[in-house]
Amino acid sequence: MACGLPVQAGEVSNVEVRANQVVLHFNDAIDSASSFVLSGPDRIAIDVKGATAGTKATNRDGMFRTVRMAQYDIDTARIVLDLDRPAMISSGSFSQDGRSLTLSVTEVGSAELRGVLAAPRQSFVPPAEFRAEPPPRRYSVRIPMPKPSKAPPLPKIEGPNDKSRPLVVIDAGHGGHDPGAISPHDGTHESKVTLAVARAIRDELLKSGRVRVALTRDSDAFLVLQERYGIARRLGADLFISVHADAAASQTARGATIYTLSEVASDREAARLAARENKADILNGVNLSDAPSDVSSILIDLTQRETMNLSADFARLLRREGENKMNFRTDSHRFASLMVLKAPDVPSVLLETGYVSNADDVALLNTPAYRRRIAESVSQAITVFFARKLASR
Repeated sequence: MACGLPVQAGEVSNVEVRANQVVLHFNDAIDSASSFVLSGPDRIAIDVKGATAGTKATNRDGMFRTVRMAQYDIDTARIVLDLDRPAMISSGSFSQDGRSLTLSVTEVGSAELRGVLAAPRQSFVPPAEFRAEPPPRRYSVRIPMPKPSKAPPLPKIEGPNDKSRPLVVIDAGHGGHDPGAISPHDGTHESKVTLAVARAIRDELLKSGRVRVALTRDSDAFLVLQERYGIARRLGADLFISVHADAAASQTARGATIYTLSEVASDREAARLAARENKADILNGVNLSDAPSDVSSILIDLTQRETMNLSADFARLLRREGENKMNFRTDSHRFASLMVLKAPDVPSVLLETGYVSNADDVALLNTPAYRRRIAESVSQAITVFFARKLASR
């Protein structure tokens, strides 16, 4: 969608790139500028308020690979500096006439990068006498938003009345207004498959009598992603399993896959899955994932090695125990940055039980017999997993 141009805007007439400096030139007064850092790939974005985007960028060298410039919105020009290594803007100043902004760029190491990414924007304001007044707003749109809701009630814990027994939380993916993937063959909703499989796993675990079990949902209800793993943390879970049955681009793709957390996806398919599943909280453009303040403490270091290693251990056990009961893909253990797996202190896996886009998979997933085979595989893997943990103490 094309953006209109701001009233009385200065143009970013040139972006001059030097070894460790970037100089923005303007042909008229602007309002202000700000910058922030992005990774994957490494780049710096600079927003210039009260400006239109020009086309000229010169002398790309040093750590800069490319320079891109475009109109971000009606009142903002955006310049993106693509880098060949992580860096940040360390300082910036306007010329006395306000017609140029010089920014110094400094490399950062991997240890510093996380802090830089989390830091707020840096702002740069030209001298007051050369500052453009923002254009008057012709209209405004206000959308009333509901007050943040409290954390959802905790589900019932079933099984032995013995808190020393491990607690497993089973999460049926999607639900409510979010049906997940829909089968092109028979119209099966992923949310209904996942709930049926989650209930089958719960029933099998309760038969074993070895662990306690809770379901994040036991009805066609919607939970945002943070609520799902938040329930596991609030209950003090020892293992979290999120059940899914996705759709693939090709209807020939079939078989189960087990995902564990990594900030680096193991392949393009894993990256696409994360991008799709992590948007499950967004409905009609409104992000529903705002967590209540008492949950914000869980947004801490997501790369705790012990938890991730335990998750990978369980994934391997599930693959082994399900070898003769479930249909797995050849590359059945994958890694992705999936929001639902980001509880930092609860070993977590996402089990894609199959593809509802595949006629054979969806037929199997709709049969109680195959869901029972999945449940038996999960139950056996859980028994071995906790037996190993107990033996290692």
